[in-house]
Amino acid sequence: MPSKTPPAYVEAGGREVRVSSPDRVIYEATERTPEITKVQVCEYFASVGEPMIRAIGDRPTAMERWPDGYREGMRLAVGPQDREGDGFYQKRLPKGAPDWIETVGIKFPSGRSADELCPRESAALVWAAQMGTLTFHPWPVRRPEVDKPDELRLDLDPQPGTTFADAQRVAEVTRELLEELGLRGYPKTSGNRGIHIYVRIRPEYTFEQVRHAAIGLGRELERRDDGVTTKWWKEERGERIFLDFNQNNRDRTIASAWSLRAKSGAPVSTPMTWDHLKSVTDPRDYNIVTVRDYLADGDPWEDMDGESYSLEPLLHLWETLPGGELNFPPDYPKMPGEPPRVQPSKKVAEHWDEQGNRVE
Repeated sequence: MPSKTPPAYVEAGGREVRVSSPDRVIYEATERTPEITKVQVCEYFASVGEPMIRAIGDRPTAMERWPDGYREGMRLAVGPQDREGDGFYQKRLPKGAPDWIETVGIKFPSGRSADELCPRESAALVWAAQMGTLTFHPWPVRRPEVDKPDELRLDLDPQPGTTFADAQRVAEVTRELLEELGLRGYPKTSGNRGIHIYVRIRPEYTFEQVRHAAIGLGRELERRDDGVTTKWWKEERGERIFLDFNQNNRDRTIASAWSLRAKSGAPVSTPMTWDHLKSVTDPRDYNIVTVRDYLADGDPWEDMDGESYSLEPLLHLWETLPGGELNFPPDYPKMPGEPPRVQPSKKVAEHWDEQGNRVE
């Protein structure tokens, strides 16, 4: 039998983190990138540790784990009962974690609670990568205020028939709107075809208020660009950029800044200046091989914590623009004022009352 590859050790922030099976192939070679091994993934997270901890430090963070690496056609499990997925979300810290790994207690919409990874140093990122984590999914809160978001997250999600260039156009309209309202947005690539825009906000609002702020902004974007939609049901979105307002709900997260994505070529969700974002022709150019050189010019998000903004201008849009409440995700309890949770093409009006409750 072949001898087992001895572990490697990756230094991060003064700690040495043990990496088992360091030669395991995590990403196969592509035309853009060579084969990427497990130890190279760990070394990547060590190298971006400082800006990444600046972005996600002290935040409850779910781990998107791919223990055997990623291959084209692999699938992320859709829930704890899905045993066929190749990757999965780990929301509770796994047993056996080193005693220096920190956690924070959070509550889910169901009322259940968990102790989730709470990175405070770059070594925690390397440890998670050693556990198969490629993508970190932080909450928009920091301890100890885990019920008061300090980030508004605008997820511009290209629908079928649209392109990254469409997302770039909508991002620029979003930047202009935010500036008109006295707010500053910080963009990043999603690591796929979309764009994420973050606004640092004062931790004075509930998750529901932050979600309403996103809806208000989305409705104003719809007025300014007919290539934008806030329609929750996919059958109504058309070939437009969907502003996914529900990403601002409790326990809804998106890939963090500097995270790898489970896509061929090991793309990275990459923070950018607004001017740099305009120049991008293919977001796949920002990957595990190229991002460290890109970061050598400085972290575009370094000053994000310099100012926190009021949500009142966006909440004013929510209160004044027509449309009312929109649907919550299906795993959420029924929320006040929510429309019926049924596809519009399948809705029979007389089966629902004015509050969106089914009439038996």
